[in-house]
Amino acid sequence: MGEIRYGPSGLPETPTFEESFAALVADGYRACEIGFVSGFWLDYEAAPQFAAAAAAADVAVSVHAPLAAFMGHADRGKKFKMALGMLDHTAGLAQACGAQVIVFHPGFLLGREREQAIADVVDQLGDLRERLEAKGRLVPFGVEVMGRVRDLGTIDDVLAIAAQVDFVRPVLDFAHMHATSDGAFLEVDAFAAALAGADEVLEPGAPFHIHFSDIQYANRNETKHLPYGEGTLRAEPLREALARFERPATVISEAPDAASTRAIGDVLLGAA
Repeated sequence: MGEIRYGPSGLPETPTFEESFAALVADGYRACEIGFVSGFWLDYEAAPQFAAAAAAADVAVSVHAPLAAFMGHADRGKKFKMALGMLDHTAGLAQACGAQVIVFHPGFLLGREREQAIADVVDQLGDLRERLEAKGRLVPFGVEVMGRVRDLGTIDDVLAIAAQVDFVRPVLDFAHMHATSDGAFLEVDAFAAALAGADEVLEPGAPFHIHFSDIQYANRNETKHLPYGEGTLRAEPLREALARFERPATVISEAPDAASTRAIGDVLLGAA
C-alpha cells in the first residue's frame, strides 16, 4: 500500500501561513487543496512564504483553478482566451507556492459529440502547453471527474484526456462518481476499478489525486455534499481499494464541515 496523505479543501484562517499549516498538522493532516474558484487571493509576493510554510510543515499542496478556467471551448474566442490566461496565472502561482498539481474542470459538451469535445480539450491543452513552456511554468494539471451524468467529465472522459496529454493527470472525485452511477460505489471493487484506470495513465511515482465526501444526488446528478454519514458513500472501501496499489495517494475532503473531514480521515488513516 502506498502512502496516503489526507487533508481538507481550504486553508485554516489564521494570521500567518505558518500558523495555518501548524493547525493542519495539529489535526493530523498532511495535505491541503487551496482554491482560486472565487478569485486569486494569493499573489506572487506572498507565494514564496506560503511555499516555505508548507514545506516546513511537510504538507502536500494542490490548487483548484477557477471554474471558468477550462479547456475544450467550442471556438478560440474571448472565453477561451480568458480561460487560457487564468490557467496560466494559476500555473505561475502554483509553481511559486510549491503546489504538486492544479485541479481543473474538463468543460462542457456544448452540443458536440463526446468524442469531439474530448478532442477539443486535448487540442486546446496543446495551446496551454505552448504558453506555459514558453514561461517555464509547465506544471502538472489534474482533470476532475464531474458529477452530472450528461456533461463532459465522466471517468472515461477524464482517463481519455489524461492518456493523451502527458502533463495532465486524472482526479478521481468519488462523490461525483457515486452520484452519476446512482450510488454504485458501495463495494471495494468499484473503487479499485476506478483506481486501476487512473493507475494505467499516471506516470510512475505520481500520487493518485482524490476528492472525497458524502453526497446527495438525484437522477444521477450531484445536488450537494453532505455531512459524512448522511448519505451512502463510505471511506472504508476506498481505504481497502487503495491498499491494493503501491502508488501513493493524496485524498482531499470536500465535506461541508470539519467533523466530517475528521471522520473520513480517521477511516482512511486507520484511526477508526
